[in-house]
Amino acid sequence: MSVVLEFRGVHASYDGAVVLQDIHFEVGEGEAVGLVGRNGAGKTTALMSVYGVPTVTGEILVDGKALGKKRYEPTARGVSLVPQGKRIFPNLTVEENILLGRASGRKGQWTLESVYELFPNLARGSNRLGTALSGGEQQMLAIARALMAEPRLLMLDEPTEGLAPVVIDELVDVLGRIRERGTALLLVEQHIRMIQQLADRFIALRKGELVSEGPVGELESRAVQELIAL
Repeated sequence: MSVVLEFRGVHASYDGAVVLQDIHFEVGEGEAVGLVGRNGAGKTTALMSVYGVPTVTGEILVDGKALGKKRYEPTARGVSLVPQGKRIFPNLTVEENILLGRASGRKGQWTLESVYELFPNLARGSNRLGTALSGGEQQMLAIARALMAEPRLLMLDEPTEGLAPVVIDELVDVLGRIRERGTALLLVEQHIRMIQQLADRFIALRKGELVSEGPVGELESRAVQELIAL
């Protein structure tokens, strides 16, 4: 299995305040990995480090080649982010929000038709403003937009935040179908059951350090639960 994303000795900080310390991990082609830990552990910072938002030292590699300093480079090389809070553009329709993903310039399997097949509710409301959708539909819209960038790796930051249980079940189904089409997943998520349903492995952070990793079945162990305060 080839490696899509790799962290090598990554340190990250904001205005001199260290958030991540000496992080090493990788995500393989088509793999699903859960990034877990209590609030403030550094999970979101790990995702944002791919885009160089904090000050980063060490190496972050995509397909074995180090990322540069340009913010658009990860997306252009096949890494997409579904950010916490969805970040839907309020003055754009559903379809216009989706089409923004095409800015990556990448070609592949995702078209408006295939995205609408995955998200039929978005197809029915394609001419509505994106922010007129329900919270669950906005989360699906954020995922649809990220898919249009043709990612080999889809990173999601707290995708179940604020969603009802029935919507979370729908989201698990959707992400499973995306993975079946060959897209790797890196999930930051407090909803541990979702990690258990989707991921092959987990990586646990605590106070900016990688403190545990292993098969997803080990998330239920007492030692791991104590580390991430489940």
